[in-house]
Parts: sequence; structure tokens; C-alpha cells
Amino acid sequence: MELLTLSRAARLAGVTRGVLQKMVRDGELASFEGRVRIDALVRAFPDAALEDNAELARVSRIKERAFARRVYERALPDKEVLAARLGALSLELAEARARAARFQALLGGLRQRLEGQALGAWLQLELEAGMAANEDERRVLAQDGVMRVMAPHVKLVPDGQEFFVEGADTVLDAALHAGLGMAYGCSAGNCGECKARVVAGSVRQVRHHDYRLSEAEKAQGFALLCCCTALTDLVLEAKVARFAGDIPLQSITAHVRRMDRLSAEVMQLELLTPRTNRLRFLAGQSARIELGGAVATWPIASCPCEERRLQFHLHRLPGNVQSDYAFDRLRVGEAVQVSGPVGDFVLREDGARPLVFIAWGWQGFAPVKSVIEHALAQEAAESIDLCWIGACAADHYYPKLCRSWAEAIDNFRYTPLIAGAGLHGEVTQTVRGALAAALRELHPLAQRDVYVAGDRAQVAASRAYLEEQGLPPAQLVSWDAHG
Repeated sequence: MELLTLSRAARLAGVTRGVLQKMVRDGELASFEGRVRIDALVRAFPDAALEDNAELARVSRIKERAFARRVYERALPDKEVLAARLGALSLELAEARARAARFQALLGGLRQRLEGQALGAWLQLELEAGMAANEDERRVLAQDGVMRVMAPHVKLVPDGQEFFVEGADTVLDAALHAGLGMAYGCSAGNCGECKARVVAGSVRQVRHHDYRLSEAEKAQGFALLCCCTALTDLVLEAKVARFAGDIPLQSITAHVRRMDRLSAEVMQLELLTPRTNRLRFLAGQSARIELGGAVATWPIASCPCEERRLQFHLHRLPGNVQSDYAFDRLRVGEAVQVSGPVGDFVLREDGARPLVFIAWGWQGFAPVKSVIEHALAQEAAESIDLCWIGACAADHYYPKLCRSWAEAIDNFRYTPLIAGAGLHGEVTQTVRGALAAALRELHPLAQRDVYVAGDRAQVAASRAYLEEQGLPPAQLVSWDAHG
């Protein structure tokens, strides 16, 4: 019985892991110990190409149209890594051929014995039927072999996260591309923070490192993830940050990479951190930035999968020292002090329920954007609904991004709403009315995880209404601009 990891099966079928997780839960897709049977995958997706081209096109479309960022092109590994990966796959193939030869000899002996009992014809028919029925499965296995050379699969224990090492990426870079909160420091082989134990599979060092593993660590299979790539599918025992308290406070000097006006009142400030001193954070967290001698805390609008790039959505606040400096005097290349992360508005990773995001006004969108991009990078959500509720149309300062998500990504729905001036001051009735309209088609809420971001009054009113509508408090994650 051939089995595939859920992530590999999703790539072969051209769907997300969340879709397959739902099918497994609903009994529509057979699985065994978290893996998917190939014959079940073929039956569930008979019309699918079951090729990597569909996945490549989908990922490229998301990155080009939705994220509006440079595309991480799939590149071939260097010749030494490629040769090593092919060698490992060839060894597996040789072992499989040896087993097949032994089974063939066994079948030959069995055929002779059965022919004496007039059962030889029956055996031949069964063998031919089995070979015909397995044609699609063989095609999937062949494509899986190609993918294992181009993009070995990695599973982390004990937490169970999965990702792929594509092209010439190191294991650490691949994990960061996938938005995972891996432990690391310099990312240059000097500190040893990224060391992990190889439980299964093989890695190859592709970069020099000054940090020295002890002989005991080498014997136990430890490797520096920033300096090695995967030769085969891997199982790694590694430290992964899942909760806000798992990441220490850091202070770094970044530089202004670009400044983009998203509207007359909102600027997207993009900072670039040093290659050897990136900011570790979880999607949805905030950071303190110093501009013009003033320090303020802003939610990070980008996903950790953006690696060295940090985005902040700054709002023009007349008379505010930092705001005036950012909009009137800040220049590309200028040094900016960044410290953090802070906050606990992070993606829950203990379930695969559909996700609902509610962003209030201009304040609530930046942290929501970060968590959504992380969820998309993880490909774990069955569906995503984004409701952006503003007092006026100007509050929806990034509509193109939201529409492109909805157009490019299956099972993503974007609902912009205008609630009027009632969002300021006493907001309870306005919030309740807006939520009733936004969530009309999303009941029962108890089957969803809901993320709410806005000012303190909007979030408090939202929490009260959502719990009245049956949302368990444990399935609500919130962020307010004053928290």
C-alpha cells in the first residue's frame, strides 16, 4: 500500500492541504496514520492532471497577483546536490527492483503450483487486472519521484509542520519561505541556533560554517539548517516557535527599502533587515520602530515568509511627530531601529477549521494581512473569509490586494462593508449591525476560527456579539490598537 504525506498529495492533486484535511475528516479520502493512499487520491481526483505544473501555476499566480512581491522562481539544485538526490533515489529504485524480482520469482513458483490445480488462468487474469488498475497509481508514483528530486519533503517533529526544500534552498530558507517560526540567529553558520537533529533522511552541507558541532551532536545526527540542503525527504527534530512567548525580544537596525502610498492617508513602509540579523516574529505580531526620534508600536503587515522584508502601514496623523517625519522627511536607505516582536494576535495551529477575519477600519487591516498571508503560505486553511468593515470607503485603503486574493485563491471570499460614522464613539449597535450583515452566510460560527482586529471599542463589541452567536471564546483571537 503506497502512501503519500498530506502535503505531497496536495501538490500532486493541485489543491491545498486544507481541502484534503476536510476530505479525510468527512471520510471522502482514505488515510493511514496521517498519510494518503495513492489509489484513494486517484479515485478522489480522477480528472486532475496529478502533475506539478498545476501547483507551480497556482503558486506563481498567488505570488504575482495577490502578494505583489517578487516570485521565488523554482530553480534546479546545483549539480552536486542534484547528483546526490538522484543517487539517493536510484538506490531506492534499485532496492525496489530487487524486491520486485523476488516477488516475481515467488509468483513464478506459485503459478506452477496453481496450474496443477487448474488455477493458473485465474492467477493470470488477476495479475493483468491488477496491472491495468494500477496505471494511474504508477503515474502518480513517477511524478512523486520527480518532485522528490526537485523538492524534498520535510516533516518537523514533534509539532508535525511540513514544508518542501525547493531548488538550491537551504533547509532553513525553505522553512522560512513556508512561514514557519524556526529557531535561528545569524543564518550564516556562526551561532548554532538553527541546529536540528536529522531523525530520518539525508542532508548535505552546501555552505561553510564556523560553528562547530560536538562529536556527540554529530553522532546523534545534528546539522545546521542554515548551511545544509535536503538530499532526500526528511524528518527533523527542531525547535519551532508556535506561541508569542516562544520568540525573544530583539533589537536590530533595518533600512528603508521603499515607501508606497496606498491611499492619501496610508503609507506602506518596507524595511530591509541585515542578512545576518533578521527579525524573528510570528505573523500578526507588532514591532516598535523609531522614526524622527519618536518611538511607536505598529503591527507588522508582512508575513515571516517575506524573510528580510518588514512592512508597516503608517497612517497620517497631523501633529504626530513620527507620522509627520514618515510622510514628509523619511527617505529610502535611511536607518531605522526596530525592536520586537510583541503581541499575541497569531494564527492558531491546533485545528483546521475555516478561518474568518474581521478587520475594522484602517487600524485593523495590517495585522490581519500578515496572518492571512501566513495562512496562505501554510496552505492549511479549508477556506478563508475576509470582512473589512470601514466607516467610509477611504478606510478600505488596499482593495486591489483583497480583490486579487479572492480572484486568485480558491475558497477565499472578500466582503467590504461601509458601516458609516457610527463606527466612532458609541459603536455597539453599529458593530452588531455590520457583523450581522457580514456573517450572514457563515453560520454556524462554532465551526470556524475568527480573528478580529480594530480599535478597543470595536473589538469589545465584536467579541460580545460573536459569543452571543455561538462562537466559543477559545476560537476567537483579537487585536486592538491600544492593546
